[in-house]
Amino acid sequence: MNEMQTSLPVAERPRRPEWMKVRAPSPDGRYYDVRKLLHGASLVTVCEEARCPNIGECWGRGTATFQILGDTCTRACRYCYVNSGRPEHAPDPLEPLRLAQVASTMALEHVVVTSVDRDDLPDRGANHFAATIRALKAKLPESSIEVLTPDFLGVEEEALATVLGARPEVFNHNIETVRRLHRRMRGAKASYDTALWLLRRAKEVADYPVLTKSGIIVGLGETNDEVVDTMRDLRANGVDVVTIGQYLQPSSKHATIDRWVHPDEFRWLREQGEVLGFGSVFAGPLVRSSYRADEQKHAADTGRGAVAY
Repeated sequence: MNEMQTSLPVAERPRRPEWMKVRAPSPDGRYYDVRKLLHGASLVTVCEEARCPNIGECWGRGTATFQILGDTCTRACRYCYVNSGRPEHAPDPLEPLRLAQVASTMALEHVVVTSVDRDDLPDRGANHFAATIRALKAKLPESSIEVLTPDFLGVEEEALATVLGARPEVFNHNIETVRRLHRRMRGAKASYDTALWLLRRAKEVADYPVLTKSGIIVGLGETNDEVVDTMRDLRANGVDVVTIGQYLQPSSKHATIDRWVHPDEFRWLREQGEVLGFGSVFAGPLVRSSYRADEQKHAADTGRGAVAY
């Protein structure tokens, strides 16, 4: 691959390119049925909370990524649109049951569950994750379950034992960005090395072959070489699946987009991931950690390998 520019001065940043534009939801698709079902059950999705650009496609396909533990995060990452502050309510004990019922109604074969950070809770929400996994397994015994967890600050070991004791098929924790930018983008509470430890330790704690996964967003000021270094760190800690997607600035208060990463660069990053030995690499402008998560798992399970979108 030819040497390419990896950052642009502010004055030269281009407008949103064609490859970043998405279609509006189709009026004859499943989008509105999914929205009605989710809102009717008072469930939160990261699709809406994080203003995911793929919401039209995913809900149109009849899939969604559930967000448990409320809509207020105790962290304030510079790239994330999810509401931050002090949560007003304890976890809803009936939420796991409602979520499982909706997932069953949607006939999901692969269910993705994430959450806000809940540093205010003694267990950081680990028991609520476990209850959700158990409810899903009772309602959808043939389906696979993927959890995208926070870092469980201060109770990492206990939380991992709790969550993995419920036996999700995929354990995901996003590293998000490269080492150099990690603290600036994620704040003082988060740690690049703790994220790596959590992913490595998940495989050690699980008494079954859990698939581990992590995601990287690009366009925050990193170089392509730093992204490869981050992938190398993930692979050295046993991570099976990695996703790489373009950062989208959700508001003027959030980190500014440093560059629009070209699809050719995503293809190159995907190829580097293949060389490093990941079971699955999903890389593309609109890729998100839970984007086509069922396909990500299938690619890793079957040895299909890397995919670019």
